[in-house]
Amino acid sequence: MKYKSSTHPVLGKIIAINGSVIKVEGFRDQSVGDMVNVSTKLNLIGEIIKIVNKIAVIQCYEDTSGLKLNATVENYRYPLSMELGPGMLTMIYDGIQRPLEKIAEISGDFIARGLRVPAIDRRKIWEFHPAVNPGDYVSEGDIVGTVQELSLTHNIMVPPGISGKIVSINSGDMRVEDFAYSIEKRDKTIEKFSLLTRWPIRKARPYKKRFIPSKPLITGARVFDLLFPVAQGGVVAVPGGFGTGKTVVQHSLAKFADADVIVYIGCGERGNEMADLLNSFPSLEDPKNHRPLMDRTIMIANTSNMPVSAREASIFAGITMAEYWRDMGKNVLLLADSTSRWAEALRELSGRLEEMPTEGGYPAYLATRLSNFYERAGFVQVLGKGNRFGSITIVGSVSPPGGDFSEPVTTNTKRFVKAFWALDARLAYARHYPAVNWTDSYSLYDNLEEYWEENIEKGWQDARKTVNSILSKADQLESVAKLIGTENLPPDQQLTLLMATVIKDGYLIQNSFNQNDMYSSPLKTMRLALLFLKFYHKCEKLIKIGVPIFRFKEMKCLNALRRARLDFHSNEVEKMTQLGNEMDDEFSNLEKQYRS
Repeated sequence: MKYKSSTHPVLGKIIAINGSVIKVEGFRDQSVGDMVNVSTKLNLIGEIIKIVNKIAVIQCYEDTSGLKLNATVENYRYPLSMELGPGMLTMIYDGIQRPLEKIAEISGDFIARGLRVPAIDRRKIWEFHPAVNPGDYVSEGDIVGTVQELSLTHNIMVPPGISGKIVSINSGDMRVEDFAYSIEKRDKTIEKFSLLTRWPIRKARPYKKRFIPSKPLITGARVFDLLFPVAQGGVVAVPGGFGTGKTVVQHSLAKFADADVIVYIGCGERGNEMADLLNSFPSLEDPKNHRPLMDRTIMIANTSNMPVSAREASIFAGITMAEYWRDMGKNVLLLADSTSRWAEALRELSGRLEEMPTEGGYPAYLATRLSNFYERAGFVQVLGKGNRFGSITIVGSVSPPGGDFSEPVTTNTKRFVKAFWALDARLAYARHYPAVNWTDSYSLYDNLEEYWEENIEKGWQDARKTVNSILSKADQLESVAKLIGTENLPPDQQLTLLMATVIKDGYLIQNSFNQNDMYSSPLKTMRLALLFLKFYHKCEKLIKIGVPIFRFKEMKCLNALRRARLDFHSNEVEKMTQLGNEMDDEFSNLEKQYRS
């Protein structure tokens, strides 16, 4: 992305101040999205969000207390952008990509106003390995070299919109702003490039082609992988009231999900929650390579006491960094926690702009902003030579007040997601983790069967449908059972209630403190499901010859089945075959007994 010159900023004067929203007149050259410096004395960062009768309406990303009328504002004439390059991994940023650890060294526990710190360390040395030679023709997205960043290979790519012949290229140790290579473009001009690039947060990065996602994102949680799956490149909403475990689900996904890079956005979270996250994440071990989990993580910590304007920008900052890693051919998982507090920031800014509110006080363009965010997920063929593919999967948690899923943020979010993991306070208080309500949750990613059949185990779709059917029938029968008693129901309905209880307690629950159960591999997820359904179908067969329900409850294999998730590690799935053989023997003896 090429920016307009900012050597001579355009100047204007403040004519109105309303909290973080200010109005400026006098700009000779201005565009919506331009970055501005509010007050040459305070040096506050701002962005033009609207132009009305040549008056610029600016949202300021810092505290505006003490700001005075007629103060000078500088328009830099380029959009709010992210710095992209080596050094992003392990970093903790605020909503507009200011490195919080570096700021803490300078200003202490609070961000000093007007403090400008580069998002990427300018002094760190990187070893650049060129992948092209002088005279080679390159176009946008082509890899010109690589840098090893911790456990990942960081590709240095030709920026979008640039193509031409490589004039010269360096190699060896260099800083991110040092000269790396130059390109002679079609108009015969030569442009120099470094390892560092920038991209505006409001504009999606281009790609060659977009595909319908067909490969599942393996989460390690059985309730998601079997019942409510999501594809790599898909979008998920995780709504739930206070204490239902939204943040815990996000942390589990960050650790176990099948992704190369994690971008975690703490959008308006409480300070103590973010503090706990920042303390725990650096100590977590990546189960894939036994390195620190932070080695492939970028964090945005924009807490509820930070300016609301920066909170509004934070999810677009995160998705821009995710797109950069996607363009390298990586699978990126973006976790937004929570979009409700992002929407609250949008509501506050809309109120200061004196816009007409809709339901809940939210602006009329709430759905548009949500779609602008979620539509940037996807599985794509990236720019550049070769068939390189990358994906961004978005998991956005929603915090509806009182757990009311009919409120505007949840309702509008459901319009743009294809998987909905509804968390239930009743299950959470009963220590059922993950507290996913199997009645309210759903997934529309029905095209993942082929991958499971070919790469993991056959029978995934049938198992998914059968388990869902058992759980939904049991929910319908529970109210009847409370009135007349379970023992007065027909045997097949008693079996449905029994199996629903066994599946909930022995399959859907996972123990985060048990080494065997904290992560369930796809094969373990399938083998366990097939064992539970094997038990169910054998019970169905014996009910027809008069075997009473209490005999199934007394079977030894049922207790073993309940404990299988805890007793067998993901690497010991073959031991489940023995459990299946023992189940066959016990059912065979029971059948002989009743047939005789």
